[in-house]
Amino acid sequence: MFLPSSRRAAETRLAHDGTASLGHVVEALGVPLPEVGELVVDGVPASGRHRPAPGTRVEVRPVARPQRVPLAEGEDAPSFLLDVHLGTLARRMRLLGLDTAYDNDCDDPSLVRWASAERRVLLTQDRGLLRRRALWFGAYVRGSRPDDQLDDVLDRFAPILRPWTRCTACNGPLVPVDAADVADALEEGTRRTQTAYGRCAACGRIYWRGAHGEHLAAIVARAERIVATRTP
Repeated sequence: MFLPSSRRAAETRLAHDGTASLGHVVEALGVPLPEVGELVVDGVPASGRHRPAPGTRVEVRPVARPQRVPLAEGEDAPSFLLDVHLGTLARRMRLLGLDTAYDNDCDDPSLVRWASAERRVLLTQDRGLLRRRALWFGAYVRGSRPDDQLDDVLDRFAPILRPWTRCTACNGPLVPVDAADVADALEEGTRRTQTAYGRCAACGRIYWRGAHGEHLAAIVARAERIVATRTP
């Protein structure tokens, strides 16, 4: 999908002087290195730093799915950072309990620094962003609709899901609260029809099962099915 149409064949020939690294050659074709799996040179696995000789046959394999992300001690799931064009996807990932940072006013250099400083997987549809050398870990999100984008992320990483535990607005943790503790902040109709509430420990936003509850529950159920098929 990253190749120009003229090169979308099973094999393609490239002019090469023997000095450029294999990683440079692959990216020159339009494929960001975070989207490259194993590289095999004349039948032998190689790194992106390898300098292939003229006449070499190279196999560029896709990223294995589910893809493993290096985790810090005590972590059991990766954390994510989404670029400015993936706001709806960010809210859906938070709905599933995934630690998902997002800022719709963050430029590319800031995103790379943020992802690297907090060891977050940067999700984007910007190939240029994935080519930045300072980026710790990144992934291209496939699909134009939020449903398809979420399916792709879940299929690629198969993360542990903890639905209904994060604020979809700010990513903070949700904690249960008594109805009496939030009554003053609710409309009369909500107080009359709802009994279970949660509140974001970071921004104070209050949550309850509202008119969109069934739609959100369907998103959660679909996500759980996808992850279940990817988990050994």
